[in-house]
Amino acid sequence: MPRSAMRAPEFWRRNGALAAALGPVAMLWAAGAALRARVARPWRAPVPVICIGNLVAGGAGKTPLVIAVARHLAARGRAPHIIARGYGGRLAGPARVDPARHSAAEAGDEPLLLAAAAPAWIARDRAAGARAAIAAGAGLLVLDDGFQNNALARDLSLLAVDGGYGFGNGRVMPAGPLREPLAGGLARADAVVIIGADTVNAAALLPPRLPVYNARAVPLPGAADDIAGRAVFAFAGIGRPAKFYATLREMGCDIRGTRDFADHHPFTAEEAMALCEAAAALNAVPVTTEKDAVRLPMPARAMVRVLPVVLEWEEADALDRLLAPVLADTPSLAAHG
Repeated sequence: MPRSAMRAPEFWRRNGALAAALGPVAMLWAAGAALRARVARPWRAPVPVICIGNLVAGGAGKTPLVIAVARHLAARGRAPHIIARGYGGRLAGPARVDPARHSAAEAGDEPLLLAAAAPAWIARDRAAGARAAIAAGAGLLVLDDGFQNNALARDLSLLAVDGGYGFGNGRVMPAGPLREPLAGGLARADAVVIIGADTVNAAALLPPRLPVYNARAVPLPGAADDIAGRAVFAFAGIGRPAKFYATLREMGCDIRGTRDFADHHPFTAEEAMALCEAAAALNAVPVTTEKDAVRLPMPARAMVRVLPVVLEWEEADALDRLLAPVLADTPSLAAHG
């Protein structure tokens, strides 16, 4: 199933009759993933590679984590470039993302957000994208959503886990949300970042050797002051829209209506106008996520409020500790000056 059309079914959260019935198909999926991993011949880049991904289909907070890592590296004088697949976009790449020139239909929604944090590249061939980024001056590569892609050798592999969803029923697709068997995926990880309160006790399934960090997505300070406490009509085409709605409630918003769309849904002009009209009928402000906003037709963007979020870490030095292996081995740009 293409990611652009994916919506995690509810039965993926628990073990039931349907999940059990799909077990044999899930075994084939897992076998295919294992075969691809065995035959892969990853390219070793001459610069460090940090892979950030997840083990489940749907949103886990990966994009804010990629942005946080890239900005942290840039602030410490490294020269990170981000390599992304560009789901939902037409470009195969390698192509450097230019938000002033590229639309979500061309580049995908996530790369447009990533490009605000660091130079970002669309590359269905991740190794080709890495070579292009290095030729353009990358001192370090951040591989977005590449945990199941074996084209590049990694120096650090980080897993994002949604604290409110965890690993669902623990089964591989289509019987559950896992892209690969849990044990194998965790064995390749160097650290886990649990995003949001761990209400499903996902941490209990992690091996003791894995460092675990905790963060939560919060509104960008000062950017959502005109939304807080207001009556809103919220809509989202992300992996788990409920997380977005929960954030609005935490801000004191009166949510008078919601509308869910599939992840990466391309909004038409008619849909955008219908959403604005639905909000007006409820005497509410239409509000959506940053990721959804870049997929709205340009005229509609001026009529919809956007809620930008950033990661807030439980421990102030979490990113320094998380990235210590790479920061120690990668000289800053100042060191060359």
